Amino acid sequence: MTRLLVLQPDRDDPPARLGEWLTAAGAVLDVVEPCAGPLPGNLDGYDGVVCLGGAMGALDDAEHPWLADVRRLLSEAVSRRVPLLAVCLGAQLLAAATGGQVRPAAQGPEVGVMLVAKRDAAGDDPLFAELPWTPDVLQFHTDEVSFLPPTAVLLASSPRCANQAFRVGDRAYGVQFHIETTPEVVLKWAAGYPATAAGARPSWLDPDRLEAAHEDIREVWQPFCERFARLAAGELTIQRKLPLV
Repeated sequence: MTRLLVLQPDRDDPPARLGEWLTAAGAVLDVVEPCAGPLPGNLDGYDGVVCLGGAMGALDDAEHPWLADVRRLLSEAVSRRVPLLAVCLGAQLLAAATGGQVRPAAQGPEVGVMLVAKRDAAGDDPLFAELPWTPDVLQFHTDEVSFLPPTAVLLASSPRCANQAFRVGDRAYGVQFHIETTPEVVLKWAAGYPATAAGARPSWLDPDRLEAAHEDIREVWQPFCERFARLAAGELTIQRKLPLV
């Protein structure tokens, strides 16, 4: 049995389809809301960690003091080589916890279904190698990882946000975009955060367009999540190409 700790910082960003995909792949999810109670003291008993998104900033400890405990667990996952998948705010928390920097997005919010482009290093990565070179993703963020952690490897970028996906160590992944959403979740965000939603182009948040886009996202990212579940289960071999000499 593969047991995953799922950290849900914001009740408006549930595991949704990501949770369904991981469960279908054989994982058992322990979903914890950091704002509602204490977090586990350590990662003993867990085979992997997922950290979801949220409306708060990665360093908003004054309003959300539990963010420090989330960063501590993410740092522990990296140091103990526990597989980790961190989404949007989760990716920013991962970066902050391991020596990177987070700031308001220099080019403004990214909102809507967009493409990201894999970098060369993704071709040698056990989770990213099989993705298309320009996969569809859902963007809804106002902050960004401005500098990657010193040991991070960049895996995907976009014109508006350079650090779209990265790996810290060999098992901790951060993705600035969302893959877990449903159209209903996105429409709820758009209604709740109209100033951010205004950054989307006309029609990008139309229900019909979101419905079709989420099917495209599922085709690409459900297999990716299945590979993460296999990584957590110890069934996915990590191989690195040796440098040419």
